[in-house]
Amino acid sequence: MKLTAFVLGVVLFSAGLVRAAGEGPSFSCDNVASGSIEDLVCLDAQLSALDRELASVYGQAAEIAVNEQPPVLKAEQRGWIKGRNECWKREDKHACVESEYRHRIAELQARYRLVSGNGPVFFVCDDQPANEVVVTYFETEPATLIAEYGDSVSLMFVQPSGSGAKYEGRNESFWEHQGEAMITWGFEAPTMKCRPREQ
Repeated sequence: MKLTAFVLGVVLFSAGLVRAAGEGPSFSCDNVASGSIEDLVCLDAQLSALDRELASVYGQAAEIAVNEQPPVLKAEQRGWIKGRNECWKREDKHACVESEYRHRIAELQARYRLVSGNGPVFFVCDDQPANEVVVTYFETEPATLIAEYGDSVSLMFVQPSGSGAKYEGRNESFWEHQGEAMITWGFEAPTMKCRPREQ
């Protein structure tokens, strides 16, 4: 009887370890510092799930980026981790970390075309056919687009908007409303008025 109870205890304990491992993040929680952002991820089921999702998406992106020159994916991921860990400065650390994960997942999905896209759509700006912005929309969460203007490319995230669809990148913005787009490209650059090119 005692042996049966012991065996049952071992089985239940082992099952608990397997369940805990399956619910944890993609990294080991054994040596994370107490109170750190990694500790927060380890202790939170939602953030752990987002970490596992990011690890999966990153793996898919890495397969595509294997011959990328220069190899930027790993360096960017290290930079992203440092940025995520800066969330300790925020009042709502959980919301900050969750946002960081969701934006990074969406960025990788869009940049490496891991999800469905709509486009490209060609926008002619300021009535000059040579002045063209090429936009592809991606079904990420949050929604994203990749815009190309001349030799530069910008990934933008959807923003709250009273009307139309508004996206913002690092120094670029795109607001589409009633068949017209207002595009700003660069810090304090003038806004261009753009329309989809007639096919």
